[in-house]
Amino acid sequence: MLAPMFPWSDPPEALRFDRFMAAALHDPQRGYYARRIRSVGHRGDFTTAASLSPALGRAVSAWATEALRETRCRDLIELGPGTGALSAAVLASLPFLRRRRTRLHLVERSEPLRAQQRERLGDRVRWHDTAASALAACDGQACLFSNEFVDAFPARRFRRTDHGWAESWVLPGEELWRETDELPPSSVFDRTWPPGQIVEVHDSFHRWLDEDLAAWTRGRMLTIDYGAEVDDLYHRRPDGSLRGYFHQQLITGAECLARPGHQDLTCDVNFTDLSAWSGKLACRRRLITQSDFLDGHVDPGNPADRFASHPSGAGGGFLVLETECPA
Repeated sequence: MLAPMFPWSDPPEALRFDRFMAAALHDPQRGYYARRIRSVGHRGDFTTAASLSPALGRAVSAWATEALRETRCRDLIELGPGTGALSAAVLASLPFLRRRRTRLHLVERSEPLRAQQRERLGDRVRWHDTAASALAACDGQACLFSNEFVDAFPARRFRRTDHGWAESWVLPGEELWRETDELPPSSVFDRTWPPGQIVEVHDSFHRWLDEDLAAWTRGRMLTIDYGAEVDDLYHRRPDGSLRGYFHQQLITGAECLARPGHQDLTCDVNFTDLSAWSGKLACRRRLITQSDFLDGHVDPGNPADRFASHPSGAGGGFLVLETECPA
């Protein structure tokens, strides 16, 4: 059953899927991230690599040390910091003098998660509601990093038809497909797909790059997320990559429309799009697997480190995109 508190009109009108996803995740009163999320990890609905493996914190810290030094930035911004576990690990691994010089900022709107971040990090950081406000506090000069941030942005869903494309709309408990010629910029529409193939486009993240990062003038950005480049993204996935997580259980299909505001929703990230969209702001330095990024930071005796770095597990399922905004 759909949550009765979800903001449907009366009578309900169909919502385009990305608007449904935005309300389900980010509505200030009913959204999953805004009000319902309990934690990240074994006590929450899903787990991230940062909450399992210390290797990621060590690797991001090594990246930050180099990026801050070479760009001459003092400010480090984490986007979507979850419980604060990754930022805590990054700070702990920074060299002493670099740690003393670095000013850490967290971009987080969720009050439940902010409370956990404060408990973990104390007064060592500054909080911001948006990346734009964080960059304003840094005069536009900062290095930014994120882990599983892009996948939380609302996505639009499209299905290939015999004649073109149809877009997903949602009514209570029902998904509708409406023919459309209005397609957002994305590499998925440059490829040939069989009829019935469903694809997703993180159009809201594209807009976020243009709006929230408009004031970024110098620094580097590290984006870690699950996904692939477009030619590999939908291999053996005719129904697309949409899924949910509820009490550590994977949710697929029509059940993703149930319990809006009470479960996580996510889609894989198209790194071909991310590279192209970032081109207006910054140049791409590298796109590598998480396995390659963690090389040299893994404790072979730690099972979580081995899982995070294994090419057949998270090490291959996650990619790491680094871009640079030169002064």
